[in-house]
Amino acid sequence: MPSIKSFLLILTLFFGFNHQAWCSNNEQNNYQVETLTQGLSIPWGMVFIAPEQLLFTLREGRAGILHTHTRQIQWLSGLPQVHARGQGGLLDVALPPNFAQTGWIYFTYSKPQTSGAVTTLARAQLQGDALVNWQDLLVTQSAESSNIHFGSRIAFDDHVHVFFTLGDRGERENGQITHNHAGTVIRLNLDGSIPKDNPFVNRSGFLPEIWSYGHRNPQGLVFDSKHQRLWLIEHGPRGGDEINLVQAGQNYGWPEVSHGQEYWGPLAIGVRQKDGMVDPVKVYIPSIAPSSLMLYRGKAFPQWQGNLFAGALVLQHLNRVVLNDAGEVINEQRLLSELNERIRALAEDQQGWIYFSTDSGKIMRLKPLK
Repeated sequence: MPSIKSFLLILTLFFGFNHQAWCSNNEQNNYQVETLTQGLSIPWGMVFIAPEQLLFTLREGRAGILHTHTRQIQWLSGLPQVHARGQGGLLDVALPPNFAQTGWIYFTYSKPQTSGAVTTLARAQLQGDALVNWQDLLVTQSAESSNIHFGSRIAFDDHVHVFFTLGDRGERENGQITHNHAGTVIRLNLDGSIPKDNPFVNRSGFLPEIWSYGHRNPQGLVFDSKHQRLWLIEHGPRGGDEINLVQAGQNYGWPEVSHGQEYWGPLAIGVRQKDGMVDPVKVYIPSIAPSSLMLYRGKAFPQWQGNLFAGALVLQHLNRVVLNDAGEVINEQRLLSELNERIRALAEDQQGWIYFSTDSGKIMRLKPLK
């Protein structure tokens, strides 16, 4: 009787089935992939609120808790009306460092307005199956007629600050306009007030909530406590997705600086570098279409500790980026491309297993082989 490997080789020769590459990839990385649930529309954000309770948002405006052991879903009430059109809807969800003491859960969403939906940072508390005490902390000044480039991801530092991202709302000039919030990273105190040491407080022509600007559509954000670094990944135009190290008061160039091209032809947008504007740490050409960013801290995969992970939508894989202590990119690996899934959100549990959602409506996890 032929072995399994012989059978796979026959499939490869006669039918072009590329299972051998999948096996070698998994064996090299010593992991397995499981599907926990499916049929969820687009799970946009995920965060663990307890060891086996994964809270997720659906862009359409619903949220639930996936119990990862039983694989049952507990649906939540108490959500606001969201502008679930185009790239808008219920977006990210994240827990602050003091969650155990306060119970606050933070969200970003596209809030309907008469002048056009705007990215909004909010928080609420969980009581049974309901989100209660919902508070909009910042309804941003970012209204446009388009339904694209809302951002938006959330991160917390170790000093009671919350960061969140906004895209340029499809209007390029917003990247360099600082009297609205579009195309920026925002920094607030946990209660939504403005930190006194924000870089543009009391500076004419700048909104005081802005931490950095010149961004196109950042959909990944994570804070590295060990090195006190804020990492961001954002969409470029037809090439030129960027990983940026975000620093206070800095201009990241869009649209005057870009590594991408026009969608209608092979014409560069802006220049590659410009004085006074920060260069990206890494550029992706062609675009992978990044959707999230996670800094791996777990023990399940010790060889990955300190690596950045990003979901890729267009190139459909899990992108692993290796950094040195100086914050320079020294290697990249593309995992899970054999799944042919648009990977949207990422989370890590207490064991160091990696959870990811897909635009096909699945929540899956990656864990070590037994």
